[in-house]
Amino acid sequence: MITGEYVVLDGAKAFALPTKFGQNLVIEKSYGKKIAWKSFDKDGSIWFEDIILFDEIMSRKETAKTDSIKATLVEILHEAYLLNPDFIDNVEGYTITTALTFPKFWGLGTSSTLINNIAQWVQIDAFELLNNSFGGSGYDIACAQNDTPLLYHLENGNPIVEKLVFEPSFTENLYFVYLNKKQSSKAAIASYYAKQNNIAKSINALEKITNNIIESTDLRVFASELEKHEIIMSDILEMQTIKERFFSDFKGVIKSLGAWGGDFVLVISKDNPTSYFEERGFKTILPYRQIIL
Repeated sequence: MITGEYVVLDGAKAFALPTKFGQNLVIEKSYGKKIAWKSFDKDGSIWFEDIILFDEIMSRKETAKTDSIKATLVEILHEAYLLNPDFIDNVEGYTITTALTFPKFWGLGTSSTLINNIAQWVQIDAFELLNNSFGGSGYDIACAQNDTPLLYHLENGNPIVEKLVFEPSFTENLYFVYLNKKQSSKAAIASYYAKQNNIAKSINALEKITNNIIESTDLRVFASELEKHEIIMSDILEMQTIKERFFSDFKGVIKSLGAWGGDFVLVISKDNPTSYFEERGFKTILPYRQIIL
């Protein structure tokens, strides 16, 4: 999400760019009234493996009180079952594998791509499944379902997706840098609501910035608008910007993406900023064309 983080929950339009990375879901029929589940990271290592009984999915009793990968997965599958029970009621069992095409710790949508894949498999609405299970704005589901830039907002709680053409001439000046820290979306959203005041005026200002960014053909205008966005969000969240906290000497613009303080940031720089960030311990610097569809 390039603009509209947090305030998208209150109806603001968010500008988002789907990435080239994602997650595969392979389902095979099995037996035993259970799912043998195995999840692979990009490097081929297994980051989750467990047996999930159909009874656990239907009742949700065993894992409802625990905070674990299995508990989250059972919660998603339980909500899927409530929307369409056929995938459990009329089958003997499954062997399921997932495989990420990006390192799990990057935080590029492990949960959202999984929810979208499960919704396709069970033939239910992915936005409804997200809302009933994991929660959030749903913009990442929209990204999982599209391969073009988009505007996303909630209207009376319903997701509205507008596809865009966004092909700026200055993509060689745009980089995505991983901050070596996975941020919890749930925790970030809870913090936003706790600090939220009357933000109607801020939403109007942020949406104007979003429109200016989408229409921008000049790097300086693009960078200036993103800086304005950071300042407004800094005031709303009562937090320093990432640049103020960690990169005050950087000659360029740094824009937080998604949950502030973690995951990736967007860097706008006239010169290649790789050496600057590598010297400070940040080794994952991806040019725009390498990550964005």
